[in-house]
Amino acid sequence: MTGVIAGLQGYSFAKLGALYPSGGGLLTYLSRGFGEGHIAGVGAWLFFTAGSIVVGMIASSFGGYASSVVAAGDPFWAKVLGVLLILAMTGLNAIGSKAVSKVQSLLVTVVLVILVLFAAVTITNLDPVLLAPSGYPGVREIIASVALTFFAFLGFGVITFTAKDLRDPARELPRAIYFALSIAATVYVAISIGVFGTLTADQVVEYGATAIAEAAKPTLGQAGYVLMVITALLSTTGAVNAGLYPSIGMTRSLASSGQFPPVLGGSLGRFPVGLLVMAAFASVLVVGFDLTSIASIGSAVALLVFSTVTIGHFRLYRDPGASIVVLAIALLATLGTLIIFCTTTLVNEPTTAVALVVIVVLAVAADLLWKRRRGLREPAKETGHHGG
Repeated sequence: MTGVIAGLQGYSFAKLGALYPSGGGLLTYLSRGFGEGHIAGVGAWLFFTAGSIVVGMIASSFGGYASSVVAAGDPFWAKVLGVLLILAMTGLNAIGSKAVSKVQSLLVTVVLVILVLFAAVTITNLDPVLLAPSGYPGVREIIASVALTFFAFLGFGVITFTAKDLRDPARELPRAIYFALSIAATVYVAISIGVFGTLTADQVVEYGATAIAEAAKPTLGQAGYVLMVITALLSTTGAVNAGLYPSIGMTRSLASSGQFPPVLGGSLGRFPVGLLVMAAFASVLVVGFDLTSIASIGSAVALLVFSTVTIGHFRLYRDPGASIVVLAIALLATLGTLIIFCTTTLVNEPTTAVALVVIVVLAVAADLLWKRRRGLREPAKETGHHGG
């Protein structure tokens, strides 16, 4: 279901991206649909925050796996290793998009090969009884879980920020989005069948982040467990690398359009300020918070931003030649999932609910304060100019 919603949003992004290729990615589409006002500004702050949360969450996952290998799962070293990964990937992104692309291609290739092997082996030896529909949760719980897993598909949103690096964005960007979504959906479904066909639901919950590695044990033994731990380390490394990538083009584009303060579009030596800010925020989350309670916030915020982009697309759909029917279905599916998530999951998780509200409030406040300051500075400049 998550893949279907991502596919519907991918259709919208592909149409918009072909017409408006930019380093600002999907946030450029937001500005095109609503203008450079508060809606686009708040959406930009929200997406930047969501990206930071997702990077922090994945880095924490890396730290957990890495510390289990080198420090017997020590929580202190889990945080240290998570932050070190963020710092390393920040340095890689500062080198340039070509370096990011080469490293990412290598990581993705290795991870895909291992995951396909894992899926093939576990599916071949699965227990059909464990997949019986009688064990499924209710419809509302299934839909609510979509928000919890949506961050796994955020890569298609990241792709929109690569348009500036493509030779023919109008042709290559839609292909990249559809290709990425197809691969991700296929791999995730196969892995899910393999895991839940090998372990019970209670075991999956008990093992948590290492459930995939545990699912490899019955057929591949301890070697399979070790292999999947290595795969998790490579996968999270690639995800942090990809998560940090959009911060550069995003902040530069938004700073040039006036949505973000100019400082966020600048650089400190070879390090773009936007990249440093996202890395710093993600590192703070890794060090200071238990991200389990807010792991779904990045997805929830992304669903909110994506829904807003689709609403803006309605105002532009004739230009990119998109089907209004598909856009309507995309909006209903995305908003519906977010609403059910809020009424099902957040009701029982007050900490997560508060975190979501705080993030939205801070995004609104940041936009209002910056726009007010910008508004005060512009008349002053005009007065100074006329006075000269």
